[in-house]
Amino acid sequence: MAFELPDLPYAHDALAPYGMSKETLEYHHDLHHKAYVDNGSKLIAGTEWENKSLEDIITGTYQAGAVAQNGIFNNASQHWNHTQFWAMMGPGKTGIPGALEKALTEAFGSVDKFKEAFAAAGAGQFGSGWCWLVKDKDGSLKVTKTENGVNPLCFGQTALLGCDVWEHSYYIDYRNKRPAYLTNFLNNLVNWENVASRL
Repeated sequence: MAFELPDLPYAHDALAPYGMSKETLEYHHDLHHKAYVDNGSKLIAGTEWENKSLEDIITGTYQAGAVAQNGIFNNASQHWNHTQFWAMMGPGKTGIPGALEKALTEAFGSVDKFKEAFAAAGAGQFGSGWCWLVKDKDGSLKVTKTENGVNPLCFGQTALLGCDVWEHSYYIDYRNKRPAYLTNFLNNLVNWENVASRL
């Protein structure tokens, strides 16, 4: 079953007033994400993974760790990561729902302290990767970071919020200022209703 590129849940220019330009989304969604979809579809064709769910492909190829499956994992995982990423953002600032605010405060001390930890994880990820707010297997909330396309599914965690810190995610709008991109993401781009729905 071939991967499919999902449509953005908003227009390409919808996030521009909030710090992510139309050009960034054209490159990031239409070219980068599409490449993961196209390459992943070719790699799984005729393999044991062809009719598996995306999640099963990710966890199966990550755990297998076989060199021959690295390409499948990388493309499948990045396809999943980006599909979540588009849904985790939205135009217009949304307030943090009460249940999520309570959970963040209990886990980190305050929403601001959560944001500090999340931004620090993203800024501190060496090279390409992601930073995440996850619900761990024991139900606790944690901030994590992963290299390249690795994601929380690989560790049995639930991704509540993720931010892409590959350069293609921010370089057009922020050049090398990854911390500024992360701060803007948290303050202006996150769809907190979507994050809360993942709890």
